[in-house]
Amino acid sequence: MKRSIKLKRVLAFTVAAALAVGTFTGCGGGKTVSSSQPASPASGTEAASGSSDKVLRIYCWNEEFQSRFKDYYASKLPKDITVDWVITPNENNAYQNKLDQDLLNQESAEKKIDIFLVEADYALKYVDSDYTLDVKKDVGLTDEDLKEQYEYTKQIVTDSKGRQKGVSWQATPGLFAYRRSIAKNVLGTDDPEKVQEAISNWDKFNSVAVKMHQKGYKMLSGYDDAYRAFSNNVSAPWVDKNDTIVVDKNLMKWVDQTKEYTSLGYNNKTSLWDDGWAADQGPNGKVFGFFYSTWGINFTLLGNSLAKSVADGGKEEVGNGAYGDYAVCEGPQNYYWGGSWICAAKGTDNIDLVRDVMKTLTCDKETMKKITQDTEDYTNNQAAMNELANSNYKSAFLGGQNHIKLFAKTAPKIKMDNISKYDQGLNEEFQKAFKDYFDGNTSKEKALENFYTAAIEKYPNLKRPS
Repeated sequence: MKRSIKLKRVLAFTVAAALAVGTFTGCGGGKTVSSSQPASPASGTEAASGSSDKVLRIYCWNEEFQSRFKDYYASKLPKDITVDWVITPNENNAYQNKLDQDLLNQESAEKKIDIFLVEADYALKYVDSDYTLDVKKDVGLTDEDLKEQYEYTKQIVTDSKGRQKGVSWQATPGLFAYRRSIAKNVLGTDDPEKVQEAISNWDKFNSVAVKMHQKGYKMLSGYDDAYRAFSNNVSAPWVDKNDTIVVDKNLMKWVDQTKEYTSLGYNNKTSLWDDGWAADQGPNGKVFGFFYSTWGINFTLLGNSLAKSVADGGKEEVGNGAYGDYAVCEGPQNYYWGGSWICAAKGTDNIDLVRDVMKTLTCDKETMKKITQDTEDYTNNQAAMNELANSNYKSAFLGGQNHIKLFAKTAPKIKMDNISKYDQGLNEEFQKAFKDYFDGNTSKEKALENFYTAAIEKYPNLKRPS
């Protein structure tokens, strides 16, 4: 696949942050151990089929992949294999710092990395480097194995030479999740098709925001809610071939809309992941809806909707908070948000096991189908998802709606032509810089200048536009 920018084949190695570690015991298979120290020196560089040090070492930033591995793969582990989970949280770039440092030492490390996880926003940093293996040529997956995976999930992890360097068990198309009770009150219906008609483009979406405000509701919770719907529809990558930052017109449309919503009281001035944003999704929230991709609905929105959390003894059932009061529709623009990819580290001495993990967790139709049935996550197998989309599958959380049908409709439309290795950092700095503008503490022009300053501080090789 050709890219519009030439990617550097280097990793920016930095001092590793403190290491956090997670463990679990595999059901019926191998065991796991915890590690509290960085990898130490030894020897070996190439993945050798059939050669194993009896430890499968996996780097990630949270427990999501760990839970998928535990529930859908651990029983297959040979009894003499130990899984060593090295989990470093994402905060302050700690995960990438740790991973960078240990990949740099991989050639001489005794404790070799076998698998590591990456996110979409920075996948190219690793994919277009020498630290990841080709999943077909090096790992041994075939075109037949990979044929049902969504094309965009392959595109994200395909390097500038056309080599696929990772696989994912999930696809992450986005939808608009709304409160049924608020829709009935303001729009006269909670039917997903009719709600979709009402917000099928941004002009209609803004008109409904006015109606929500008139009835005492907020259209969105805060500044960042609609960002991905705009940022995933830009016309060019963040950085051009001359390393100049490109602020797309669609990003400025997000700025203008968010400023208007903030000034007119159409949002609650929250930020993603803060307490106010989470509370707006709960039973006492007065916010109409939230832009969420697949993982967000089951991982985040469901938990936030409960009056009594599962940890406190509550149940995921109708009657507990807003459970059952949500539904989803496509919203004003097609988009995706997030996702995690499994990469094989160059130098792994467990290549056969790595291949089997990848094949089972990202290629096997029945495994993919079961993950969705068990967790409501949307998995990366078109045949499995189309089968569920055309079945009587229902989500109790979404009031009996088969949301898989909508995801199956939107996922094939996702295009990744404009991704870059700078996406995570520049998206974060752009959103951060404009919050002062939304709050009336600076001008739009000054906020843009502040963004350029922060962006170049983070990436010194980049330039302001002339």
